[in-house]
Amino acid sequence: QVRLVESGGGLVQAGGSLRLSCAASGGTFSSYAMGWFRRAPGKERTFVAGISKSGTKTYYSDSVKGRFTISRDSAKNTVYLQMNSLKPEDTAVYYCAADRTYSDFVPIGGFDSWGQGTQVTVSS
Repeated sequence: QVRLVESGGGLVQAGGSLRLSCAASGGTFSSYAMGWFRRAPGKERTFVAGISKSGTKTYYSDSVKGRFTISRDSAKNTVYLQMNSLKPEDTAVYYCAADRTYSDFVPIGGFDSWGQGTQVTVSS
């Protein structure tokens, strides 16, 4: 399994922006589709965004489409989540995940490696 370490969380006002990073190590980064999930207080963890192993395909949940952008940098073995126009309902712990795939697609579940999470708090 690949090791994942998230960073970039914090406190931001509504309408602001944050960029989360997830550094991967211990595996061949180009073999993994990557995803971001979040868990809001008292709720289950849900899918936010995903990117295929080639980086050419992305998929977003309806709640973040048009506001968040997922990207990956193979030279740095890092995946990013650019979050714009943040809302209080985006407050959650955000998790990075990796899924070793043999085809170039965006999974929305079944990820087998997870980071420890980073807190994002959006104040109104």
